[in-house]
Amino acid sequence: MGFSGHLVFARSKRPLLEAPTFDSAGPGLRDDVHEWQPRPGGWQTLQLEQGIWEDEHLSTLVEWTGAPACVADVSDSSIALVTGQDTTGHRWQAWLNLDNAAALLVEEPEDVDDMSLWIVTPEFEEAIGHKRAELDADVPADAEGALKWASAAGVQATAQQPRIEELLRAQETFVEELFDALLDELGFIEAAHSAP
Repeated sequence: MGFSGHLVFARSKRPLLEAPTFDSAGPGLRDDVHEWQPRPGGWQTLQLEQGIWEDEHLSTLVEWTGAPACVADVSDSSIALVTGQDTTGHRWQAWLNLDNAAALLVEEPEDVDDMSLWIVTPEFEEAIGHKRAELDADVPADAEGALKWASAAGVQATAQQPRIEELLRAQETFVEELFDALLDELGFIEAAHSAP
């Protein structure tokens, strides 16, 4: 079973766990948090177990740090929805592992009584194909949003949009590795030791 939870990426001179965002999480929070090796410039990544992070926390974190931040909502290490926000409130989103995301997001027809029977039909495969095409059509705009967000973070990205699009279309066994690679490619200098 893979990891399900959130990867929170932000810049701060203080530990991210000191952010007011985490005040209500309770004293046992540290047991549910893994800190990745920090990146140069004060960039930190927290790996939070499911249930600690809420969508509105991203705005609070950006306000507290005074810098852009992003969070990846990870499901079983197989898919992630990354949401980034800059200090002006502008947001971008991108799915990682599009094939897996398409399978998760495909809508079940109303006339299906047993999902386990539907997922072995050609109609299910066709529905996944349509959903995958929809997600793929969003990739250029998602990549552009990611690059603008990285630029707002003060990062001098050497990556071009086609490389970011390639990463957004890539498939990895562990989506956490894809998230880490995306940060690398966006120009955030790698940590001395790679993330798990």
